[in-house]
Amino acid sequence: MEGNVFKYGANVDTDVIIPARYCTSFHKEELAPHCLEDLDATFAKRVQPSDIIVAGRNFGCGSSRENAPLAILGAGVGAVVAESFARIFYRNSINVGLPILECPEAAQAAQNGDRLAIDLEKGVIRNLTRGGQYTAVPFPESIRRIMEIGGLEEYVKHRLMTNDK
Repeated sequence: MEGNVFKYGANVDTDVIIPARYCTSFHKEELAPHCLEDLDATFAKRVQPSDIIVAGRNFGCGSSRENAPLAILGAGVGAVVAESFARIFYRNSINVGLPILECPEAAQAAQNGDRLAIDLEKGVIRNLTRGGQYTAVPFPESIRRIMEIGGLEEYVKHRLMTNDK
């Protein structure tokens, strides 16, 4: 996966990712136009498919709303790289199929507009603009499979339909 960086600071909370006034929907297409609008009013208009959000520590803190990673997915973001994630956001991201990587070095080095290439299987993040390469702890194959299929619900459906054990 390859995309341009949208960089934000530390403690980006779920109310900033998707303001509460829009949390009447669980449809990523309806949430997408409002993704990050209270932090970056033009984000939803500028983001392109596979672009990458890069942030400081504790990304996704605040309430446990699953709408937050859904809004990010709906906006077309390919992945989120952060110094660290709030644990409930981390789990919600896996559940909805949003690729996330914790890598403080990559998050600190990347700048707005840089182009990153990410290998989720190996956990390798390459900054194509600045030349750096960083390693995040990759997810186990079982969790990568959940993300590849589109989240936990789609994964369970797939397993039931294919009798995949």
